[in-house]
Amino acid sequence: MFSPYALAAQEVFDSLDSRPEGLSAQEVVNAKSAHGDNILPQAPAESAFHRLLRQFNDPMIFVLIGAAALTAVLGHYIDTIVIAAVVLINALVGFIEEGKAANALAAIQNMLSPTSQVRRDGRWMTVGAEELVPGDVVKLSAGDKVPADLRLFQASSLRIEEAALTGESVPSDKRSNAVEQDADLGDRSSMAFSSTTVVAGSGLGIATATGKDTEIGRITSLLNQVEHVETPLMKSMAKFSSFLAVAAVIMAALMAVTSVLLYDTSWEEVFMSAIGFGVAVIPEGLPAVMAITLALGVQKMADRKAITRRLNSVETLGSVTTICTDKTGTLTRNEMTVRTVVTRAHTYQVTGTGYAPQGEVLIDGRSVTMSSPAHPDLAHMVEVAEHANDAAVEKHEGSWTLIGEPTDGGIRTFALKAGSTNPENRIAAVPFDSEHKYMATLDQLSADLVIHLKGAPDRLLERCSFQAGPNETTEPMDRDFWEAQIEQLGSKGLRVLAAARRSVAETTTDITTEDIDAGGFEFLGLYGIIDPPRDEVPEAVATVQRAGVRVRMITGDHASTAAAIAREIGLAGTTAITGAELEAATDEQLREIVSDYDVFARTSPEHKLRLVRALQDNGEVVAMTGDGVNDAPSLKQADVGVAMGIKGTEATKEAADVVLGDDNFATIASAMKMGRTIYDNLRKAIVFMLPTNGGQGLVIFVAMLAGMTLPITALQVLWVNLITAVTLSLALSFEPSEPGIMKRSPRDPAAPLLDREAIIRILYVSALIGAVTIWVFNDAYDSGVSLDAARTVAVNTLVVGQIFYLFTARFSHVSALRRELFTANPVSWACVGIMLLLQLGFCYLPFMQTAFNTTAVNWIGWIVPLFAGILVFAAVEIEKLIRRRSAITSE
Repeated sequence: MFSPYALAAQEVFDSLDSRPEGLSAQEVVNAKSAHGDNILPQAPAESAFHRLLRQFNDPMIFVLIGAAALTAVLGHYIDTIVIAAVVLINALVGFIEEGKAANALAAIQNMLSPTSQVRRDGRWMTVGAEELVPGDVVKLSAGDKVPADLRLFQASSLRIEEAALTGESVPSDKRSNAVEQDADLGDRSSMAFSSTTVVAGSGLGIATATGKDTEIGRITSLLNQVEHVETPLMKSMAKFSSFLAVAAVIMAALMAVTSVLLYDTSWEEVFMSAIGFGVAVIPEGLPAVMAITLALGVQKMADRKAITRRLNSVETLGSVTTICTDKTGTLTRNEMTVRTVVTRAHTYQVTGTGYAPQGEVLIDGRSVTMSSPAHPDLAHMVEVAEHANDAAVEKHEGSWTLIGEPTDGGIRTFALKAGSTNPENRIAAVPFDSEHKYMATLDQLSADLVIHLKGAPDRLLERCSFQAGPNETTEPMDRDFWEAQIEQLGSKGLRVLAAARRSVAETTTDITTEDIDAGGFEFLGLYGIIDPPRDEVPEAVATVQRAGVRVRMITGDHASTAAAIAREIGLAGTTAITGAELEAATDEQLREIVSDYDVFARTSPEHKLRLVRALQDNGEVVAMTGDGVNDAPSLKQADVGVAMGIKGTEATKEAADVVLGDDNFATIASAMKMGRTIYDNLRKAIVFMLPTNGGQGLVIFVAMLAGMTLPITALQVLWVNLITAVTLSLALSFEPSEPGIMKRSPRDPAAPLLDREAIIRILYVSALIGAVTIWVFNDAYDSGVSLDAARTVAVNTLVVGQIFYLFTARFSHVSALRRELFTANPVSWACVGIMLLLQLGFCYLPFMQTAFNTTAVNWIGWIVPLFAGILVFAAVEIEKLIRRRSAITSE
């Protein structure tokens, strides 16, 4: 395996038949022929036509299509048109609400650099990034986007922002030296990776991989390998639809055969009755109700800053058992902040987070500033922070933004909190260099000329002869003390920088690295810096953990930093396991690891993807959050991918199912609550619709077996089903969350859609509605009214019975006889009103009477159905009362 980061630069040139002067024109042609353009392949997007066809891929729809075809053959064209219209309306609703499919590849494509500085035939030229080939020599400067994976052979103070690829909180220092063969992606300091950004310095590198062979190209390949994951609702509905469709066909066939054998019924009449039965028992409106309910949930979530790109993801959020979250930019602010300042005399705590200079410097709970007479040691630390610093923080449109590097920004903000006035008295500077790991400035301080030095603690300790003591005194270096302090800060996940100073002669006008390396500095103290958690994250983590959802952190950052953040936000487990350990684990071992650990550090995109798959193999429903390119494959693999909308890359947002418009982890908890509410409401809709269909089916089934005249026709059944779907069933979509919804455990994804209690209720309500409808029809028909009038009263009975069943179905367990019946969901009353208006039109409008074979009925045609509805309401309320009392007794 070609590992250019572990090879000497000359070996890489030799392997690619290249040289520092660059490739020749012919070599470029040959390389391009072998490797192709430096672009990422795009997977074909799903066409609109294919998406429309998918809406018909449902066993219940297959039965309806068969029924429409059969009525057409028998010449009942009105029935054919109505059934076909129902099927098409359902398909169009799903097609429109589903929206366009995700395409993460196009967003990643846009991340490639448009042009590059390349050396060919010994001279520099500008070429399009897509023209690069392996072996090209590329120049990098501050602000450039790296156009390909490069093995660096020259690096001058080169620092590259790789957070989107590796999860690192701060830019990576780059150098030309080879690193170990087993170095993690974030530790390959001799490489510059495609799509990352140069923030400081310059360098030269040889292109080792282009297009799909780059690290970002491998992420594209991972995206292509990610298979579509069915949501729990999709799985439950698929099983339910298949069962219902098969049951409907079997019972219709049984009914037809029995009718022919016992009553010598004509085949045409048998077929139409069987079609009526099939139409009756299949809830035609269920797909539309599901789509509309999910769409309403999408709108409600959007109001709460969670934008949903795929409808089913709304419900899936409610069944999530594990949230896998990236650290940098998701749990944390991605804004470096000084937390602790250590001098020989004091340890200071710094409040506030991010780049807003809002906070205090505290000692023993008291606020101090650089001007406090008793704390000259703090003043010196602030002087270094304000002078040896090229960053600035500025307020723009109400928020503070950083200009410069994150670490310098954090130190600048600390200085402002301590009372700095940003003095401009620099004479000369030695910029930060990844080889020396320090920055120094020559500054005029009143009467003194001082070199301020800031950098890696080990480099400064080597260059200091003494340390600052109490009350402006100096004392011999106590290296053991400082190393213990560095160790202590590091164990808390803090990044540690040191500060030092040295007075120089007033005639000094410039400084060089030789001046700094000459030593003689006074060691002042240490800055403890961290990328802090977002303010709202600890509470949000506690909320989802109380809801029985486990939170796992998966980051490319160091283990100590990840563990510190895990402790701070309150994760259940805080011991970190590293990417190297994950790499060595088999898939079976990984399934055990993910059960035992909650913090995973130094991970690559492949590790994240394997972790998500391992959790899914363990039966978990996984939500993955992130904001970087390295998160995109795992977001797409997860049951629900959640991207950060503000700081997230376009690739991540396109791979995600849900995008958080406020980058607020707490919004996930709110979205989960909404997901659980939506599932509850969908389940209520199903438990409400099925007795309606069951009652209608029972009416036709009993009539056929008993040789009776059909109390309702197939078209009348369709009418009842349609108006129920668009009114009463939809009303349940607006039900508020049940009390304690975020204190119960996630539902088992393997659990059936309907439990024993729901099935019992569906059966007895179906029997009750069916029996009452048959009795009302027979009573009316036997009294001498016309067949159309008797059927009209029967349909009225079905409609009114459903209205009263809706009232009690809105409350699954508690009594419906409460104030909330009238106040909690006003939409339900509006829906009842609309349904009654539609039913009045069904009875009294001439064109409706012609289409559905109905007739006007007198007041008795409404009073009898009213009593039937009250009977249904009372039966369900009695059943709920019995269950409540049984539950109390069992306790």
